Amino acid sequence: MKDKKQSTSTRRSTHITMPRAGWHSGKHLSCPECGNDRHFIEVAHDVTITTSYVQNSDGSFTPRSDDSTINGDVKLYCGLCYADLSQHYRRFAEMIF
Repeated sequence: MKDKKQSTSTRRSTHITMPRAGWHSGKHLSCPECGNDRHFIEVAHDVTITTSYVQNSDGSFTPRSDDSTINGDVKLYCGLCYADLSQHYRRFAEMIF
């Protein structure tokens, strides 16, 4: 009986999956916990806010200008489930218009 020659070629398939969370080709951020892709919260720590006021004739005050200085960390959170998305903050900040 002749030995049957086994095929030396193997069949391979490649599967590409898009990650559920993070930045993808559409540049949209989505929360890995709840899937939210619309509502986000930016939290800045150790912030100094300087506001200039003008006093009105009736004794009340009207703000004229605000200046903020962030000295601490800035975090990004999901606006629905509050998951920490800070790893995406740089891209988030670049997309604020």
